[in-house]
Amino acid sequence: MRSFFETSKKKVKQRAIIVGVSKKGDRGETDEAILDELASLCGTAGALVVGRMTQLLDRFNSATMIGSGKVDELAAHIGESKANLVVFDTILSPSQQANLEKRLGTQVIDRPALILDIFAIHAKTREARTQVELAQMQYILPRLAGGWTHLERQEGAIGTRGPGETQLETDRRLVRKRIKDLKKKLENIEGERHVQRKGRGEFFNLCLVGYTNAGKSTLFNRLTGEDVVAEDYLFATLDSTTRKVRLPRRNTVLISDTVGFIRNLPVPLVASFKSTLLEASEADLLIHVIDISDRDYEERIGTVTQVLDDIGCRGIPVMPVFNKIDKQNDPDLYMGLLKQYPGARFVSASSGEGLGKLKEDIENYMEQSRVTILATMNPHDSRGYGLLQSIAHVSETISIDGVIQFKARLPKSRLGKLKSQGIEFEVLENHL
Repeated sequence: MRSFFETSKKKVKQRAIIVGVSKKGDRGETDEAILDELASLCGTAGALVVGRMTQLLDRFNSATMIGSGKVDELAAHIGESKANLVVFDTILSPSQQANLEKRLGTQVIDRPALILDIFAIHAKTREARTQVELAQMQYILPRLAGGWTHLERQEGAIGTRGPGETQLETDRRLVRKRIKDLKKKLENIEGERHVQRKGRGEFFNLCLVGYTNAGKSTLFNRLTGEDVVAEDYLFATLDSTTRKVRLPRRNTVLISDTVGFIRNLPVPLVASFKSTLLEASEADLLIHVIDISDRDYEERIGTVTQVLDDIGCRGIPVMPVFNKIDKQNDPDLYMGLLKQYPGARFVSASSGEGLGKLKEDIENYMEQSRVTILATMNPHDSRGYGLLQSIAHVSETISIDGVIQFKARLPKSRLGKLKSQGIEFEVLENHL
């Protein structure tokens, strides 16, 4: 069977028209900002944007998303620009996609298909490839009937990377079986990750999160001295990478870099990348990297906050770090951000400005957030002891009166895990 991730062999870029559709009364980013991001996504996928179109509607057209007159206008635009791809920013139903392709005579995809395609391009490891393939299969399943005839004539086209022409030969039963197999494969990978994480209990865990292309990987490289991929395009990083870092006062922490977030991240991708995103949900401190030069930074912050909530990160402390200060010199903006986001830090990952102070602040936070506890357990409570070992540094074990007491040090944010398992403990005040 042809590889799900074969690189396209086409030499000529697809010519794309991008379409933004919104309802009257909806608030959020401007049409221009939405289409700018969609154009960046198209560029990352290898398409040349040759036209733009927007429509504001009272309600979406159930057959074609946009109005019939707008479809005719789009068809004319396709002829004039010689476009061979139309990309909608919104999510299209299978029938809407099929109807549009029939009327326009060219390939039509939506935002989720485009993002899935980009993930397919950048997936390098076994885990990332499995996650992307699962997400693509789940996206494809409801679209198997009738909506994919373009695959026969556009091998490797944007939005079709993966099964390619074999997709038409695959029925729902085979796709469902493949989804089941991929989920099982990911369960095994998640098990491997769990074993890896169990050995990190004695360390304070930081996780870099942020909107895609905010500079997380560049900051990660600066903080760790590593050289993970840090390209100036969307979704350069798909796998989480964790490294040990020694801070100025010789405290050791673990720092993880994760996949970037984006507005309307396809639901199948969020589900498929659960094991990768788990790095964020198990962190002691989230470093939220924000591109200060992005005019829509507030919308980006909102998107990241929502995704963090969706993957179970609510309640984990967040340190806002505004990156790319070398590209922004408005003093009023800085003052406003400090008022809006107390405790925000300002750095340039590319030049290194502000990184020394950031490391000091991280170390101060780490020292202030850790507590020493005395946990009491039944000698046969292997599950409780295993949990304690996985989230804390146990420094002393005492057997007394038929119970075992453990003196351990851990971040305050992990105490809830002990409580949820019914483990008795007391915090030892002022105990280092």
